[in-house]
Amino acid sequence: MRLAPQQWQWQARLLAVPIAALAAATAGAAESPSAAPGGSISVRGSGCASPLHTAEAGPVAFTVTDDTRVFATVYLVDAADTRVYAEIPWLTPGHTLPLATTLAAGRYAVRCVLSDGTIHTTAAFSVTGDTADAVAGYKPLPDLDLTAPVNAYRAWVEAALPSLLASVQTLDADVARGDLAAARSDWLPAHLAYERLGAAYDSFGDFDDQIDATAAGLPGGTADKDWAGLHAIEYGLWHGASAPDLHDQTRALVAAVQGLTADFPSQEIDPGDLPLRAHEILENTLQFQITGSADAGSGTSLATAYANAEGTREVLSVLAPLVDARAPGLTARLDTELGAFQADLTATRDPAGAWTAAAAVTADQRRRLDADLGGLLEDLATVPNLLAPRTAA
Repeated sequence: MRLAPQQWQWQARLLAVPIAALAAATAGAAESPSAAPGGSISVRGSGCASPLHTAEAGPVAFTVTDDTRVFATVYLVDAADTRVYAEIPWLTPGHTLPLATTLAAGRYAVRCVLSDGTIHTTAAFSVTGDTADAVAGYKPLPDLDLTAPVNAYRAWVEAALPSLLASVQTLDADVARGDLAAARSDWLPAHLAYERLGAAYDSFGDFDDQIDATAAGLPGGTADKDWAGLHAIEYGLWHGASAPDLHDQTRALVAAVQGLTADFPSQEIDPGDLPLRAHEILENTLQFQITGSADAGSGTSLATAYANAEGTREVLSVLAPLVDARAPGLTARLDTELGAFQADLTATRDPAGAWTAAAAVTADQRRRLDADLGGLLEDLATVPNLLAPRTAA
């Protein structure tokens, strides 16, 4: 199922950088920039100058105005160019935004990157003294650093597509010979094989709707003549559809997966999408699978949630070197949290191993699922910001 679109506001990174303390310091400064030393910075075509020469360790807040005719990205960096401590990712001409954080002793500068390619860096200023709340900062990420993870993930998806094709061909063969009991058994492996490919959905184009669309938003709902794919077949299998009617659907599904398999090598995965999907896959799981709202009759949405966790784990595995260089220990913590969430899901299965419908889990099981997935999502939400490209920082 295609991921729900996210409204990632450029300016949000100023208030939600991937270090919790920095987020808190920035948010407070944004409400009252004058509460901390700093001053005003004007971004001009000829340069940007820092009003500071020295400051005490602790909160620092600037107000930055773009006095050019182009957009600007503004970073607060250390003088050694190794870490970023705050940023304004998208400052429009004529507008003013805060640039704020909490700094330890050291030397720092403000870097103004204009959308026409011009880069200016202020003279360095010194911070002296001690503070218990200084942020750790984060390493900038050049665009090209995401090339290797994207290529690794593409290779993984391409290697998984033949198994997806085999599973939908099995489902089609069941329906073709009229064995709907076998089809109900073989539907879930086919669906899970697709759901594990979560980070690639946007590169699948129209094939995603042909393979895994729900009936949500269709004029005719579940009776809509244009509804196709695994969920449409699920609905038919668990709502009394005949084998001949379902065979039209399963043949179309096989054709769609064959088309995707042939087309995928020519498709591009946007490098910026991969860090986003590390969070979005399970965010959608919370909305659609844990609630059971995407269930079309099989009662297996928690199995889908488990497959989504597997897909998230694969995304994190290719991003791990970049994440750990910027937040040591984060991928290990995420791996533990993923394991706990998957254990919660497995615990909902009945003694025979069958999946329990989302609506039928116990109150205690629901509380554990919600708590563990909530904590996992909170930590996953740091990954997109952590790996946002900051080529000129």
